[in-house]
Amino acid sequence: MTETSEMTPPAARARFAQGLVTPTSGWCPGYTQANVLAVPKEDAFDFLLFAQRNPQPCPVLEVIDAGEVGGGILDGDVRTDVPLYRVYRDGELVAEVPDAREHWRDDLVTFLLGCSFTFEHPLRDAGIPVRHIDADRNVPMYITSRPCRPAGRFGGPLVVSMRAVPAAQVVDAVRVTSRYPAVHGAPVHVGDPAVLGITDLHHPDFGDPPVIEPGDVPVFWACGVTPQAAVMASRPAFAISHAPGHMLITDAKDSAYVVP
Repeated sequence: MTETSEMTPPAARARFAQGLVTPTSGWCPGYTQANVLAVPKEDAFDFLLFAQRNPQPCPVLEVIDAGEVGGGILDGDVRTDVPLYRVYRDGELVAEVPDAREHWRDDLVTFLLGCSFTFEHPLRDAGIPVRHIDADRNVPMYITSRPCRPAGRFGGPLVVSMRAVPAAQVVDAVRVTSRYPAVHGAPVHVGDPAVLGITDLHHPDFGDPPVIEPGDVPVFWACGVTPQAAVMASRPAFAISHAPGHMLITDAKDSAYVVP
């Protein structure tokens, strides 16, 4: 973890472009990580409207125009700089690849969306344990029974990530993360998973099983896998995303998104 926590975003992206496949939680403290969703230009406005109507799970940090593969907060290539990609056709997952160039299309508009991995470093700086990092696991993520607001052809359920927090530190976790609304912000729920329609906390829909210590409380944040759930529910003809937990590490400092 020391090596990854001291790595710069260009160095990390170079490792991923060379074929390293790994979840990125704990990588490159101080820099913003992003969820990725690329859709054909004909679907881009509908997805932008979906993100605008659902800003907590889908906070837009950057939009890369059709025909472009970088720019703005990414001085790199969005087709190669993510550790692992998912390719969807008609809402079905058809491939999971470490390099998306074979599947890329010139008409794709790419959305970079805020990721909660960004505020994990401030949580740890505040003395709040992030147990999946300590256990070298991917964060657990769950499809909830809570619907997002639909827009155009896109609709689907809210997806959340969960971090187990010692009860005495839950208020601090809320305070810290609420200062980062561009990367999901404050939790959407604290406590009983059943309120979100989650029936088995130990079997997440994405990521790894959670690490929960005695005295911990489950805390749930909106998750950037929500767009993938929308793709699966809405079945657009084509889309490319990051694999859950395998994020794009951008060149933007997380301090650019913190609010007082």
